[in-house]
Amino acid sequence: MRYLDDLSVGDVFTGGPVTVTTESIKAFASSFDPQPFHLDETAAEASLFRGLAASGWHTAAMTMRMIVDGGADLATGYVGLGIEEMSWPTAVRPGDTLRIESEILAVRPSATNPTRGIVRMRTTTFNQAGAVVQRFTANLLVPCRPSES
Repeated sequence: MRYLDDLSVGDVFTGGPVTVTTESIKAFASSFDPQPFHLDETAAEASLFRGLAASGWHTAAMTMRMIVDGGADLATGYVGLGIEEMSWPTAVRPGDTLRIESEILAVRPSATNPTRGIVRMRTTTFNQAGAVVQRFTANLLVPCRPSES
């Protein structure tokens, strides 16, 4: 487990891979983002995507899974305080294999609670060709290492 005290600006953690399937795109979309370009190949071909594309929120969910399964292993989990920015510059397609890199941008103790702090982390999701399919910067609440009694 990593605590606030264990993290430094510039630390990089990786995760993945996750391979995206037509079935997973459609299943996620049918429950959470039921737009034709996520559900139907014919409709998707006629859309601006020119083919079936995963929902950005599906990409975010797969990214979150890779973060949790990846190497950072934050104590008490990934407690998000908010996202500063999020973008999806390249569509995710069936057959894509995704991976992530998360970089610590800032580490600071809490001004009001000495038992925790805030970590600013940028996570970039890439496809198999190295194209960026998602990027976001999040602020995370991370506990300090408990003092030994």
